[in-house]
Amino acid sequence: MVTVERWTTADLERFPDADDLRYEIIQGALHVTKAPNIYHQIVASRIVAGLGAWCAAHGHGDAIATPGIILDDDDNLIPDVVWVSAERLATALRPDGKLHALPELVIEVLSPGTANVQRDRVEKLAVYGRQGAAEYWLVDWPQRTLEVYRSDGAGALQLVATLTEAATVQSPLLPGFAQPLAAIFAGIPADADGW
Repeated sequence: MVTVERWTTADLERFPDADDLRYEIIQGALHVTKAPNIYHQIVASRIVAGLGAWCAAHGHGDAIATPGIILDDDDNLIPDVVWVSAERLATALRPDGKLHALPELVIEVLSPGTANVQRDRVEKLAVYGRQGAAEYWLVDWPQRTLEVYRSDGAGALQLVATLTEAATVQSPLLPGFAQPLAAIFAGIPADADGW
């Protein structure tokens, strides 16, 4: 008989806070990744800045980088960027400083490696759909694309657009928001080392 270890929220408390690793649990499986590449972080920061400017101008919700999200005892995630409405934030934020419900918009910036890409494209996509994200953006910075997935209303996210560097990302969640992908990818090398 093969026994598969199932990780939980309580297990994460055993890990150090001061190492250079990111610990996530997806459907009971532990995923440990190194700190992201600098280009990954620049792209994520530019997305947060664009969303943050829209939030400041319109007074709707918050853009947050790398929030801790505890959805179930065996789904603990750290997406790269989220946008959460004030209403959802009021009910999702708990005294532990973590979100306990999924924000409306979740964004992942791909990191190199087959396991990392698989996690964002398949495993996290499934969790985000099942847990009620309205929209999911998947950013592939070496390819300079942004895939937009939207909820089908039945617990899944469906690909609705693949935007290229010449496009502008918009969302029905964010009326009046428009961020050119050229600005997000400016100065970022294509086919960077590690891909």
